[in-house]
Amino acid sequence: MKYLIVGLGNIGPEYADTRHNIGFMILDELAKQENAKFYNMRLAYYTEISHKARTLHLIKPTTYMNLSGKAVNHWMKELKIPIENVLIIVDDIALPFGTLRLKPKGSAAGHNGLKHVEATFGHNNYARLRFGVSDNFPKGRQVDYVLDGFDRDEIPELPALIDRSIEMIKSFATIGTELTMTRYNK
Repeated sequence: MKYLIVGLGNIGPEYADTRHNIGFMILDELAKQENAKFYNMRLAYYTEISHKARTLHLIKPTTYMNLSGKAVNHWMKELKIPIENVLIIVDDIALPFGTLRLKPKGSAAGHNGLKHVEATFGHNNYARLRFGVSDNFPKGRQVDYVLDGFDRDEIPELPALIDRSIEMIKSFATIGTELTMTRYNK
């Protein structure tokens, strides 16, 4: 069984460790834990890991957030992975910091990366792992907020949240969306 795990983010050092790049951060840690190395391939940084007889193909799109669908579509076709085996990891300002929520489908909720994936697929029936980054910003300052680093009091909590996200990714690939939601969503 093959799975495509997509961490959304923006390339470039100015975006590293920002809220919008939590998808990259989670996949970087997963690759590190599995001693895997990302390679710059077509439209994405790519690596793969094995987990319980499943192959997890990890991509970090190099298209920038607003064109994420291009990379997802290319790698799905290239690896012949069906939509039900795709998981997209994304930051979510509608969820309080530290809330992790797996969903089998749903709206883009204003997220430009998800909007482009949806526009590319023509539907929103794909799993996503939403990482709550909270909405602690003044009206109209959303872009500055998501492109900023985590707050000083949030940083110590990140490693445990990233590890829990990795558990959820592995769970998605082994027991599926519904059981993972039951086990991890709160």
